[in-house]
Amino acid sequence: MSNTLVIKNRVKSFVKTIVVPGDKSLSIRWTLFASLATGVSSASNLLISEDVLASIKAVKQLGIKVNFKKDKCYISGKGIDGYKYKKNITINAENSGTLGRLILGLLINTKYPIKIIGDTSLSKRDFSRITEPLSKFGAQFKLNKGKNLPLTIFGSQKLKPIKYTEKKGSAQCKSSVLFGGMRVNGTTIIKAKKSRNHTEILCKYLNLPISVKTRRKQDEIKINKVKNIKPLNYNIPSDISSSAFFIVLTALSNNSEIIIKNVNVNPSRTGIITILKKMGVSIIFKNKKIYKGEKIADIKVKSANSINSINCPSKFNSGAIDEFLIIFLVAAKASGISYFKKLAELNQKESPRLKWAKRILTKMGIKTITTKDSIKIYGNPKLKVKNKILIKNYLKDHRVFMTSVIAALSFGGEWNIHDKDSIKTSFPNFLKIIDELKKNAKKKKYN
Repeated sequence: MSNTLVIKNRVKSFVKTIVVPGDKSLSIRWTLFASLATGVSSASNLLISEDVLASIKAVKQLGIKVNFKKDKCYISGKGIDGYKYKKNITINAENSGTLGRLILGLLINTKYPIKIIGDTSLSKRDFSRITEPLSKFGAQFKLNKGKNLPLTIFGSQKLKPIKYTEKKGSAQCKSSVLFGGMRVNGTTIIKAKKSRNHTEILCKYLNLPISVKTRRKQDEIKINKVKNIKPLNYNIPSDISSSAFFIVLTALSNNSEIIIKNVNVNPSRTGIITILKKMGVSIIFKNKKIYKGEKIADIKVKSANSINSINCPSKFNSGAIDEFLIIFLVAAKASGISYFKKLAELNQKESPRLKWAKRILTKMGIKTITTKDSIKIYGNPKLKVKNKILIKNYLKDHRVFMTSVIAALSFGGEWNIHDKDSIKTSFPNFLKIIDELKKNAKKKKYN
């Protein structure tokens, strides 16, 4: 069976209500917290993707029992000190930076060396940004080329609390240090640039010894040693990063409307909503509620009659860091020049995404000017792609694949997009929902 997707036609008008899979960030964090709890935790709507399955395999290697029954996952935690450290453990984080970095914070007290490996993409990412602060706790690390996977962690039984300043807006680094602080007597203090805060919310919900002071540009977080975590039963809300592709497809399509149900709209994740609204896209939150500290809502989107260019304030970057590739497609159809800056972090993802943004937009006929951390996009409201476009050799970055699919369906052309199995890392049924939208075209009335 071919691993290349061919798209030759734009999507027709559609009106549809959809449900996207569970939030990947929360699915991985639930797995890790449940593995530390005392007793059985359960999750429904857990994202069943390669990244989450890698997380489940990792905690099983550490002696934690995991079972699936019907539509739920059950994890039998043995307490905060319940991991069974053995000799010669190798944990494969596969493509997941979240797993690879967060679990290191939990392993700082391992009695035996543990090796962490990953796929080609993850092995090129910088792990020194998290091993440096974790080493201050007392753990030691051996990294490939000083910063890459594979790495080996050597734990310590003489851990001490640390003070850590996180300057890049990395929720992964912040969360890993939080997990490390849970294992240490005394108070670990983190000053962190704004980033997604799921870990802190779960800590508060579980009544762990954490305090968070929110300031304009950074948060001050204090965490003390954790003695016990209660079981966490969780109905995982849908992922806004997965929803983003359908938000943009709707905005760029003619006479279309979509409602995406029960989405996690945590303010630290809704940068895409803020940016697109400023560009003139109609987006409404409906049926808003709070669930275990997280904000949840249905998202309603309508086609955009016209799209404004934007000089995007960098304060929105951390809340939209995973969505910029798809946001750039909206800028491609805007009237005028859009400018996005201070985006060096994009090139620390599964692929150098800023470079891939330029490649995709250039293939579509859109002029761009890029630097190492910025991009100017010269929009064309009448853009229609008619040429053949080939997308390959992108380190199987799932967001490059899905962004290319949305571009093909929105602007036309004949696209050959390699490595469609890349979506297994985060959104296995992405193409199934795309097919449902195509079948639904024009069957319902657009208001």
